[in-house]
Amino acid sequence: MAGFGTVGQQVWKLLKEHRQLLSARLGAELKIVKVLVRSPHKKRLMALPKELLTQDSADLFSPEIDLVLELTGQVALAKKLAKSAFALGKAFVTANKALMAEHGLELSEQSLKKGVDLCFEASVAGGIPILRSLREGLAANRIQSLYGILNGTCNYILTEMEEKGADYQQVLEEAQRLGYAEANPRLDVGGWDAAHKLALLSSLAFGAWVDYRDFLVQGIQSISALDLEMANRFDYSIKLLGIAKDLGGKLQMRVQPTMIPKTSLLASVRGVLNAVAVEGDFVGPALFYGQGAGGAPTASAVVGDLVAVGRRLVANRSAIVPPFGLKNKLNQAKLTDLGELRSPYYCRFQAIDRAGVLAKITQILGKHSISLASVYQPLRHEGKKVPIIILTHEAKEKDIQKAHTLINRLREIPGPNTLIRVEEECP
Repeated sequence: MAGFGTVGQQVWKLLKEHRQLLSARLGAELKIVKVLVRSPHKKRLMALPKELLTQDSADLFSPEIDLVLELTGQVALAKKLAKSAFALGKAFVTANKALMAEHGLELSEQSLKKGVDLCFEASVAGGIPILRSLREGLAANRIQSLYGILNGTCNYILTEMEEKGADYQQVLEEAQRLGYAEANPRLDVGGWDAAHKLALLSSLAFGAWVDYRDFLVQGIQSISALDLEMANRFDYSIKLLGIAKDLGGKLQMRVQPTMIPKTSLLASVRGVLNAVAVEGDFVGPALFYGQGAGGAPTASAVVGDLVAVGRRLVANRSAIVPPFGLKNKLNQAKLTDLGELRSPYYCRFQAIDRAGVLAKITQILGKHSISLASVYQPLRHEGKKVPIIILTHEAKEKDIQKAHTLINRLREIPGPNTLIRVEEECP
């Protein structure tokens, strides 16, 4: 095992406490032989026998070791360990979403060539067995759509803002105090953590490699307490969603704050929980829900992979299930032009309260074939900045973006302004 942080310690605890149960299910014992750490003398909540600790990665590849588990969270080191494991015919298990999102295609090809396992269940949605479900349980289906609440930090922040009417910065600082957000939360609140996960989910679901750098990624930093209050007035909730749809051979991909109906199942997913809604052509809609992060749920997914690999090793068989579900090489996914997306939109403009400002905004929207479903403006404060809230009927993305750019150029619109897409058919 490489790394002995929060997840590594929980894996150690799980293997110890469930030793007999796992042995009965596997037909053999899962035994940790070496643990790669940066500092062998560091005090840890769980103590390891000193003979297990090493600072030399070469010790992870001795002949008696069958598989390598990577829990360091580092990308370069993890890639090096994976390639070394494959070269020696050893299976590789990881919880590293960044590794798989950036190098998963290459590593998958290497593992298939060597006939060894590459497992990464814990890299997406923590304790929810969504990758195995897509790879095996739903293998008979053509997946038509996938919606995911994939980042617990963002879901916690949006939930607290909605329930308490608190602003973003206040809730972010609370999340950091509680350990739900990193000291530098950029990857989470900026949407990139969810983008890594959506890319992996989509590569499995649609059988084509998706690069997270190729689709729209927006975070939650611009969402205000007012936006959540207005969403509630319009009978919506705001969630950071990863969305992927198969539109006839091309994929529509995006990570963004999204307004969804309060009647949606995903609207009821609160706090740090994750959920993934999948629709297949034969199975129909299916919802996977549970803890998406934390040491114990992630350890559960990791050890599930260890058992799966262990069963194959006990049976003395080569790897059976390809990492991304296809025996042949994954082609690059073809993505749709997001400019052709059609949906209703929520717009919040910060405007100087002067006569005629609303008329200018509606005139620009009208010139771009965008009709209004609802308009909200608070009591007037002549000469001061006030929000103007507009909910549109269905419009084309490229039209709303052009109109939004022109509105932002108005002298009476100093900003900051927010645009949120509405997903009416969210499960």
